[in-house]
Amino acid sequence: MSASSLRARVRSEMHQEIKEVARRRLAEEGANLSLRAVARDMGIVASALYRYFPSRDALLTALIIDGYESLGAAAVAAEAEVAREDLRGRWLAVCRAVRSWALAHPAEYGLLYGNPVPGYAAPPETAVPASAVILLLAAIVGEAPGSPAGPPLPAPVRTDLRRLIEQQGGDLPEERLDRALLAWTHLFGQVGFEVFNRLQDMIQARAEYFDHHMGLVADLAGVP
Repeated sequence: MSASSLRARVRSEMHQEIKEVARRRLAEEGANLSLRAVARDMGIVASALYRYFPSRDALLTALIIDGYESLGAAAVAAEAEVAREDLRGRWLAVCRAVRSWALAHPAEYGLLYGNPVPGYAAPPETAVPASAVILLLAAIVGEAPGSPAGPPLPAPVRTDLRRLIEQQGGDLPEERLDRALLAWTHLFGQVGFEVFNRLQDMIQARAEYFDHHMGLVADLAGVP
């Protein structure tokens, strides 16, 4: 192995170790992440971390992208296991995968969908990995026969939806994207309620409650 290859390998391994330690910090303290605390956990001086992540925000961005990619991969893998003609099965597979991932990674879910981190603004490179789940839901809605019933879209909303469709290079009717977005916000709202214990002392049959609601939004979205 050449010296440059060895350096690249060591750098990659160091990146991964820093992120693993930072994830443990997230689980203990939430998104109030400190490079000094991460360095202390690793037994190194804080200045050494700046060779890999120049700021707390750079480390947060790396963790956020990893989180979105992991969540998206889980949803894609679950959806791929269902027969293509089973639209309802594919829909539920995506929703259940999101819930399972969130319950297994509550700290990372909180970083992605919890309270905003003070002083941090997510950069544009987080947008693509963040869109994996909504794109899956929109694709399933787009394959459904017929057209969702409901009141006409307000003109400004239709304009926004058309812009989103054109940005993705798709031809989905605005009404269908509207229903997919409604389902997306309901999905993450319900998952968030469970992850953050908002259902405590209310709903005991959590999995059944979740499937029931995902079926209701599937009906609304026109997924047979």
